[in-house]
Amino acid sequence: MNSDPLNPSTVPRSGLFTPESVSWAVHADPSMVLGGLRALFLQALHPLAMAGVAQHSAFREDPWGRLYRTAHFIGAVTYGTGGEVREAVDRVRRAHVHVRGTDPQTSVPYRADDPDLLVWVHCAEVGSFLEAARRSGLALSAVEADTYLAEQSLVARLVGVPEDYPVPSNTEDLDSYMTAVRPVLRATPAAREAMRFAALPPLHGWALLATPLCPAWATLVGCAIGLLPSWARRMYGLPGWPATDHLATMQAKLLRQTALRLPSSWREGPHLTAARRRHAPDLWTAAAPSPQGS
Repeated sequence: MNSDPLNPSTVPRSGLFTPESVSWAVHADPSMVLGGLRALFLQALHPLAMAGVAQHSAFREDPWGRLYRTAHFIGAVTYGTGGEVREAVDRVRRAHVHVRGTDPQTSVPYRADDPDLLVWVHCAEVGSFLEAARRSGLALSAVEADTYLAEQSLVARLVGVPEDYPVPSNTEDLDSYMTAVRPVLRATPAAREAMRFAALPPLHGWALLATPLCPAWATLVGCAIGLLPSWARRMYGLPGWPATDHLATMQAKLLRQTALRLPSSWREGPHLTAARRRHAPDLWTAAAPSPQGS
């Protein structure tokens, strides 16, 4: 990619990824819900990243809106046209300019466009998507997992990570990065608050009592927490036992299989639906994961 992420020549007119890409298959999988929640809990363990969310995000007042905007960005950069990709990226980069402040615990200044924070958020996100997909039962070879991370490193460049700044593009590099960054991580009061907030569905009145959303949300959150690395769970004061990992994997597989039985129109976002219309049906069939993930 060239040095200007928003140059029209950077992203092909047809979009960033093709139907044959691993990103298409991973991001179309129902496991993305678990991966997204896991990513939020993992990202919150970086004090500066969490301070930015706590001080500048409206997640308390509008949690569904924040989740929707995140999903919209992922859908746009994965399945959108070149124009849609550039629009989504430009929106994120403009927002980052205003996210600056100081961590109240350490008085360390932060800014959302700091390459260190951009790489952390990126790695926690794509690592979580990959982990959730594989543990849920989507069959991905080691080569495909590396390919996915290499594809997604392009997104990190688009949102502002400089070309000369390292971004993990395979599982070995991602594992090394997560090991290196661990001394920086901790569960701040803001991170613990965010987890407590996410553990209860942001519903009110009759919706909280008269719908199955409350237990369904609690099941998703519990499974996503179980998919966290054991060291991350321990930072939150939760069990880091291997049994928790095994139980979370079993739950994730069950949830994925249940979701795959729903009509595709219930599972696919608008960007994927539009992309399928733009591309030949035979290309989609070749790229989509099978219902059993194998």
